Amino acid sequence: MKSVASLNLTAVFEPAPEGGFTCTFEELPDVFSAGDTLEEAEENLLDALKLVLDYHRDEASKRPSAPGTVRHRFELAPA
Repeated sequence: MKSVASLNLTAVFEPAPEGGFTCTFEELPDVFSAGDTLEEAEENLLDALKLVLDYHRDEASKRPSAPGTVRHRFELAPA
């Protein structure tokens, strides 16, 4: 049976001086984005998270693994 893990992150949206919002995750400050509306900022922040994860996944695949290493991808779903 396949288990599904959940992950909760705290998104922070701040008004930008030029209008719209800047946003990040409190737990992942290197993932950030912006948008003209809260909805757009949230969509953009999720896209930024996916891009960062894809980048790190690609970089990790280039590194050699020790013999016996097991990789398992977790599926994360809303709680």
